[in-house]
Amino acid sequence: MNWLIDFFGDAANWSGPDGIPARILEHLEFSAAAFLIAAVIAVPLGLLIGHTGRGAFVVVVSANAARALPTLGLLVLVVLLIGVGTVLPVLIPLVVLAVPPILVNTYEGVRGVDADLRDAAYGMGLRGRQVLFQVLTPSALPLILLGLRLSAIQVVSTATVAAFVGLGGLGRFIIDGLATKTYSDVIGGAVLIALLALAVQLGFTLLNRVVVSPGVRQVR
Repeated sequence: MNWLIDFFGDAANWSGPDGIPARILEHLEFSAAAFLIAAVIAVPLGLLIGHTGRGAFVVVVSANAARALPTLGLLVLVVLLIGVGTVLPVLIPLVVLAVPPILVNTYEGVRGVDADLRDAAYGMGLRGRQVLFQVLTPSALPLILLGLRLSAIQVVSTATVAAFVGLGGLGRFIIDGLATKTYSDVIGGAVLIALLALAVQLGFTLLNRVVVSPGVRQVR
């Protein structure tokens, strides 16, 4: 508890390029960039595979890879291949980590829509794209948002690896604190990352209540 008081009570930690606000902003920049890239890749792909049923092996491979791939090991590999000095060594592992939850949940959401609802849409004269975007996607939205939420939390929690290649973010408190044995910085940085992940969780919970139809939410 004293370490937390020392960390958050130190005025020097709240100003300058190494202060808490600046580090949070850097952390959010890495996380948001990786998350948005992953969403642009995984959501359309999951919708397409879920709607057509073709390419389901991509989802299976993606899910298995997510469990087996060490993010830090991938970071080291990317650094060895392209070097440091840019955000790419951080973005690539984070995007690879973020894609599978979105892809799997989007696919499962679309495939899990009641077949009678799908048939009724076709019976009303809707075509493939109309069925996908007007019927299947709204019904699958809770699972799609679940995948986005899981992905965002994983990215925010793992973006600390940016500090391993000399970049900023909240991981700097942990890495620098361990190097200098300033354990108040280590614990303070870990608490900030946990709070940021909880804020993401809360944000997606509120988003789910806003964008998901009450009827669909009740069924889910």
